Amino acid sequence: RNMEYKQKIFVAGSSGMVGRSLVRQLNKKGFSNILTRSRAELDLVDQLAVRNFFEKNKPDQVYLAAAKVGGIHANNSYPADFIYDNMMIEANVIHEAFKVGVKKILFLGSSCVYPKYASQPIHESELLGGYLESTNEPYAVAKIAGIKLCESYNRQYSQSHEIDYRSVMPTNLYGPGDNYHFENSHVIPGLIRRFHESKIKKSSSVKVWGTGLPSREFLYVDDMALGCIHVMNLSKSQYQENTLSMQSHINIGYGSDITVYDLAVMIKKVVGFEGEILLDKNKADGTPKKILDSTKLNSLGWSPEYNLEKGLKLTYEKFVESYDTLRES
Repeated sequence: RNMEYKQKIFVAGSSGMVGRSLVRQLNKKGFSNILTRSRAELDLVDQLAVRNFFEKNKPDQVYLAAAKVGGIHANNSYPADFIYDNMMIEANVIHEAFKVGVKKILFLGSSCVYPKYASQPIHESELLGGYLESTNEPYAVAKIAGIKLCESYNRQYSQSHEIDYRSVMPTNLYGPGDNYHFENSHVIPGLIRRFHESKIKKSSSVKVWGTGLPSREFLYVDDMALGCIHVMNLSKSQYQENTLSMQSHINIGYGSDITVYDLAVMIKKVVGFEGEILLDKNKADGTPKKILDSTKLNSLGWSPEYNLEKGLKLTYEKFVESYDTLRES
């Protein structure tokens, strides 16, 4: 085991919310040899830059948490950017890592890879079983390609090169370092910012998009990072016994969901906003229900440590600390 702690680990996407959490949790667990690069230092869309990085650094393991991400608005406005950048990042990192002999990769997908009308809770076997949600289809297709890249390299090279490339599908994530942009943020950071600013302005109400009826599952980012490290460090036999060669991804979810309205009520309470919640029913709802089946990972010994209210409190504390810098951006 001691050898493992000395392994050189490259966390791709270390400046994002997920990557930062991975670095924090790896450090806490005693993995001390961690490589990170900001986007300014290494553009993962640039194949030559990625090749040079891997040839020079030769890491032992890669956590591939880098992605171009955004909410419904961003996905709808920039579909070409989302599919191209994400496919290039995955192809470059996985292929160039393979070429320098990286034995272990963990690719992070997203729950949007599953069909729009998948059975709930969504089991791993639902992948490629139907049409995707159209608003983020380009992003989802790129993420599916990432899973299939890992699988295909395993199928072709796991015997000859002893590689072991794995994938996890996290549910909706939130936590410190989230994106609080007005138009491009996801539901939790969007609501936190809206309630906070309404509290400062002493507004009488806050608008919540849609009917408030859809339900979603949310996982605190540190729980997800711990889930990733857990999956990466399962023995090869354990991983293979619990996955198939062409269905090798594992879900990481919280295990229960909440309606958007109830979530808004909870965030309102955490922020301490006194006004009322108004529903903007002209805005689209998206999928009515979305929750992952995380039985597999639970049976392999992982479960979340943070409940939603505790996670939201921690997220809001961090948001308040960084609010002044946010406002200027």
